[in-house]
Amino acid sequence: MGVRRQTAEHPFGTMKCWMGATHFLTKNLPKVATEMALNVLAYNMKRVMMIVGVGGLLEAMRA
Repeated sequence: MGVRRQTAEHPFGTMKCWMGATHFLTKNLPKVATEMALNVLAYNMKRVMMIVGVGGLLEAMRA
């Protein structure tokens, strides 16, 4: 349970905090899925920038 808390639930808690711990801003499943996908993309981009830096990210995107 401790490992699960550290690995799987942390990103969702972070995204929930970013969203203001509220409901989704959109209605119906396709729009909510898009909103969640954008939140996940933002989370992943911020993680990559913290790990490899902006320069490393740009270099990887060019490759």
